[in-house]
Amino acid sequence: MKNKLIAFADEFGTNSFDFENQGTHFIVATIILRDELKNEITEKLEIIRKKHFQTGEIKSSKVSKNHKRRIKILEELSALDFSIYAIIVDKRKLYGEGFRFKPSFYKYLNGLLYKELYRTFPNLTLTVDEHGGNDYMNSFKKYVDKRHIRNLFSGSDFILENSKGDILIQLADFIAGTLGFSFDELKKNEYSETFLEIIQAKAISYNYFPRDFNFKEFQESANDNNFNSDIAELSYNRAVDFIDTTKGKEREYIDQLNCVKLLLIYLRGSDNSRFIPTWELVKHLNTSRAIEIKEQYFRTKIIGKLRDKGVLIASSRKGYKLPTCASDLKKFINHGNRIILPMAHRIKIARDSIKMATNNELDILDSDFDNLKGIIDNLR
Repeated sequence: MKNKLIAFADEFGTNSFDFENQGTHFIVATIILRDELKNEITEKLEIIRKKHFQTGEIKSSKVSKNHKRRIKILEELSALDFSIYAIIVDKRKLYGEGFRFKPSFYKYLNGLLYKELYRTFPNLTLTVDEHGGNDYMNSFKKYVDKRHIRNLFSGSDFILENSKGDILIQLADFIAGTLGFSFDELKKNEYSETFLEIIQAKAISYNYFPRDFNFKEFQESANDNNFNSDIAELSYNRAVDFIDTTKGKEREYIDQLNCVKLLLIYLRGSDNSRFIPTWELVKHLNTSRAIEIKEQYFRTKIIGKLRDKGVLIASSRKGYKLPTCASDLKKFINHGNRIILPMAHRIKIARDSIKMATNNELDILDSDFDNLKGIIDNLR
């Protein structure tokens, strides 16, 4: 299949609720790429492996707290053509008697990962490590085998491989560990934001569970005085509501879901005032598609339809974002104003010319255009 997507996943963290010793987060990182790029990326990974790990595997644990070394490796990895899709679970917010037991915890995570991953990528071949302490991925394999309906997920598959022989699983290990050093309270450090900034261009979506939003974090990371917590909260809630309530397996729905998730990543990033260029968003969205979308489709079928459904999306000449201040919304209005008013004036000029030429007998804004006629009549 042309443009077939393949993925490689690994985990960070344990099922333990001993937060002070075993960590606060459990993370599943998935590396996604096009099948035809596999050999090329593998060759480039081998060069990076030999440079930084000599004869050993690419493993996050081998770098550990050598943060400057991790940065150098991430900078080289970020030049490769792959994307990151991750589930990030804060175990502190799941604390309860049921989750103390590994089967209950894994059952929760299995349902979570299955729903999120295969809803976003219905036709996906997923490969995970079959050895080591990767017992979660083994449990997920059993979960998928039991519930995966082939006529709904045609073309998808689930493979267990030995990480020693698969450098792409090693890449997933390194990214999972890096996300651990970015989110887990026992691993976070002064370089955590730098890690996320380096790989941000690779991120399709970070799915946080349980879903939570701390607007104090927004307030602290806002880089100007225009930040408005009311607008930011409404913007965030509309986006999350759309994700939670949208159903359907049609490609258009999947594209819209992926776009909202992507905008949420940027909203929670270190520079939430940035407008994301159209080409950058389209490049991310094409990662999950066999046939690439064009900008016209992006504007009309994704951004336009999302706005119709109540998702607040600001835009300017620089791109799109979820609004966090009044100036974001004003830029959206100004952007529309520059497009809508000139077009309305052109219609008015054409209408007036035809009315004059026909001695007022023909009005091109007939009853089919009553709403537009009302707008044109009020133009000066």
